[in-house]
Amino acid sequence: MLVSKVFILVFLFVAAKLSPVFPSPITAPAFLWSPDDYGLSPHSVKEAVTYQTISSHDLSKSVLFEGGWSNLVCSTENIHRKVDIALVFVGRKLQSSDLSKTKYQDPALLDLLKLSFSQSNFSMAFPYVALSEEKDNLENSLILGFIKNCGHPLEVNHVAYMESCALGGKDLRKLQDLESLQDFVGSRMENGGNEKADLVFFCNGNSQELNQAKSEGKILLELVNFLDQSGASYSILYASDAYMSLPYPNWPISRFLAENTSGNSSSNTTICDGVCQIKASLLEGLFVGIVLLIILLSGLCCMMGIETPTRFEIPQDS
Repeated sequence: MLVSKVFILVFLFVAAKLSPVFPSPITAPAFLWSPDDYGLSPHSVKEAVTYQTISSHDLSKSVLFEGGWSNLVCSTENIHRKVDIALVFVGRKLQSSDLSKTKYQDPALLDLLKLSFSQSNFSMAFPYVALSEEKDNLENSLILGFIKNCGHPLEVNHVAYMESCALGGKDLRKLQDLESLQDFVGSRMENGGNEKADLVFFCNGNSQELNQAKSEGKILLELVNFLDQSGASYSILYASDAYMSLPYPNWPISRFLAENTSGNSSSNTTICDGVCQIKASLLEGLFVGIVLLIILLSGLCCMMGIETPTRFEIPQDS
C-alpha cells in the first residue's frame, strides 16, 4: 500500500511539471459564406457551426462537401448557378480565443466576419481549426486537400494566387498585388465570364509595413466591396494561419532562436526561449523523480532490514 501511494505521488508531481510542456493545440477560426445560393449543396442550411476541433485537411473536406465547393472546383457539371470567383483569404493574426474578446486589435475584421456569417444567404463557421506544426502553410494545405478530396485535378478556369502566398504547382497564375487581383476579376467580367469558376488565393502578407498601412479587416472589406461592385458572383472562405504571427511557435523542426546573431548585443545576455523552458521543466521533473525514487528504494530497504523476533521471553516473576 505504501509503495502504491508513493508511486501515485511521484506520477502526479511529474505530470504537474510536464503539463506546460504539452499544451493544448493552438486553434484559429475559419468562415465560409456566399451572398447567394451559388453552387451550394441542396441539403445545406443557412447557417452552420462546426464546434469540433478539426485539422486543415478536414477543413478543406468540409468546405467541399458541406459548403458546396465541390460543385465549384471539382465538378464540370453546372448543377447550380455558377460562381465566378471562389476566394480563399488566408489571414495571419486571428486566433480562436480572439472571437470571445471584447477588445481586439483589428475590430473591423471581427465585425466583417460576424456580419457576413449572419447576413449571407449561406454561411458556415469553423471556430477551432488546429494549426499545423509542419512546415506546410495553410494555403498549400487547403489546395492539396481540395485536389485530394476531388480525386482529380481541379475543374476551374484559373487558379490564381497573390505573391505573398506560398503555393506550389503547375498552371498557377501569379498576381502581384490587390490591384492586379481587381484587374483579374474585371477582365473576367468584361469577357462575359466563364462556366468554370476561378479559384483565387489571397494571403495577407507578413510585412510589418503592409500591416501598418492597412489592416487585415480593411483589406478583406475592400475585396468584398469590389466583388459586389463588379457584379461577380462569389463565395469566400476566410481561414487564419495564426502561426505566422506567433513570436515563438512550438514547431518541433524549425526553432526560432531568441539570441541576437548580429553581434551587437552583449555576449553575457542569456535568454531562455520556449524550447529552453521545455528542457528546464523536463530536467526538473526528471531530477525530482529520481530523488523520490531513491527515497522510495531506501525506505523499502529499511523496511526489509527490520527483523522481528519469532518468540518472546516469558517475564520472570520477582
